[in-house]
Amino acid sequence: MQLVVARIGRAHGIKGEVTVEVRTDEPELRLGPGAVLATEPAGAGPLTIETGRVHSGRLLLRFEGVRDRTAAEGLRNTLLIAEVDPAELPEDPEEFYDHQLMDLDVVLADGTEIGRITEITHLPSQDLFIVERPDGSEVMIPFVEEIVTEIDLDEQRAVIDPPPGLIDEGQAVIASARDEAGNDADGEAAPAEGEDR
Repeated sequence: MQLVVARIGRAHGIKGEVTVEVRTDEPELRLGPGAVLATEPAGAGPLTIETGRVHSGRLLLRFEGVRDRTAAEGLRNTLLIAEVDPAELPEDPEEFYDHQLMDLDVVLADGTEIGRITEITHLPSQDLFIVERPDGSEVMIPFVEEIVTEIDLDEQRAVIDPPPGLIDEGQAVIASARDEAGNDADGEAAPAEGEDR
């Protein structure tokens, strides 16, 4: 099975190094010297990592046969893909490979079905589950501990505790509207519609 482990960024210096956007929790395992990686587009690879180092918080790689800035720049935006045994699991039990999470049922703590994970998007700040709902619509769920409270691979489900408005826009609380309409001149909460003072 193939996993995207990085995306090549811009060239660094004049000797063929490139910056990479790491997309694996195990860069030392997947992106070490000697690793041979497939690429997307396929015509750019396979690429063999010759050296790797961290510079100003960014991982820099040099590939065999890539000796100058022009060649390095030609690899920009190429995805690096590692071949992984489907039975292999991350060392940390709190981490998961994308293929383990795909097609999991997404439910609330009370068992209410939300949908199933159809895609995982990796952003710089966090990962997102793209969840297809039973009606065919999609919702994005941030893959953070406060919202995704449990991943149960045996039961093939992800349990979530969403904040108001994440799943159902009708439940969204808009702070500015609440502040303006929810308080009277004395600063007391105004009664809800149909409620007595």
